[in-house]
Amino acid sequence: MTLSNKLTISRIFLTFVFMFFLFSRGVPAKAAALVFFIAATVTDYLDGFFAKTRNEITNFGKIMDPIADKILTLAAFLAFVEMELVPAWIVVIIILRELVITGLRLAALAKGEVMAAGRGGKHKTVSQMISIFTILIFILFKEAGVDVFRFWNTSFEYWYRQIIFILMIVTVILTVISGASYIVRNKKYLFNSRY
Repeated sequence: MTLSNKLTISRIFLTFVFMFFLFSRGVPAKAAALVFFIAATVTDYLDGFFAKTRNEITNFGKIMDPIADKILTLAAFLAFVEMELVPAWIVVIIILRELVITGLRLAALAKGEVMAAGRGGKHKTVSQMISIFTILIFILFKEAGVDVFRFWNTSFEYWYRQIIFILMIVTVILTVISGASYIVRNKKYLFNSRY
């Protein structure tokens, strides 16, 4: 297995470690969740970098890289729903987009083609990662404000939730736009037309 593919697989493992610490109590646990999320995000950059510079681009990598991205981002968003930080309907839209795109990939695969992630998909992933990173910072900030420094109050809580909501609205808009763009570019697979 190539180094880039090992990094892709490691991102899935890091997702579970990240989730473990995210749902653990205390500032150190939330800080660890942030660190492991950053580590997983770095593997997303490195696997692509090594695949190109070491000429290690494989069909396995083309398929597994976006899947590993989805596992990481969707795990985080579902966790935020569980923590009552993000409305479930926003995450449903994100999941729906991922299911449609995965369906297109499978349709292409049935015709012997492997669809790599497009630029729009990469921008979508980056926007989602930034949103998750920002929300994790907020979670760490709140944990410190409640348990350590005792400055947290209802005003902080209100703005904390408003900022997260706005951030998620921007994220879901970018997610829908990238999904629509991907469908338009690859509609031949959607309608099973000849080409």
